[in-house]
Amino acid sequence: MKTPAQIARHPIHPMLITLPIGMFVFALAAQLIYYYGGAATWLSAASYAMAGGIIGGVLAAVPGFIDLLSMPPSKPRQIAIWHMSLNLTVVGLFAVAFALNMTGSITVALIIAAIGVGILAISGWLGGSMVYVHRVAVSEPERLDTKPQPREPVGV
Repeated sequence: MKTPAQIARHPIHPMLITLPIGMFVFALAAQLIYYYGGAATWLSAASYAMAGGIIGGVLAAVPGFIDLLSMPPSKPRQIAIWHMSLNLTVVGLFAVAFALNMTGSITVALIIAAIGVGILAISGWLGGSMVYVHRVAVSEPERLDTKPQPREPVGV
């Protein structure tokens, strides 16, 4: 199935998801470092990473939603709806964790961020299932004729 949200036949959503995934995972790592005695700059880094992940997640959701709308009713569409729902939950959880970081509720923010990364892993597995199992947004290459051709006799 081809995707309508593409640039030069490359789907946009997979290009954009790497930023929020990396930012959310880094935010959790930075929070853990701060929580276990790291400098206050780690808490700031976590907050900036959360903000970047939230913005990146919203940006990645747009072409993902366009792709979802183009899918016919099917098993991959059901997976895509779960994938989208989980990702929106992750963005919401990190928005709450960001707000809690700003108010000083670091332990609760850390727990919420850890839950968010766990849900993100499940959602990523679903996204991979859509691509690698159900071939969503994968353009199949043109098949070459695999029938062997007769060879010319040598030296005739």
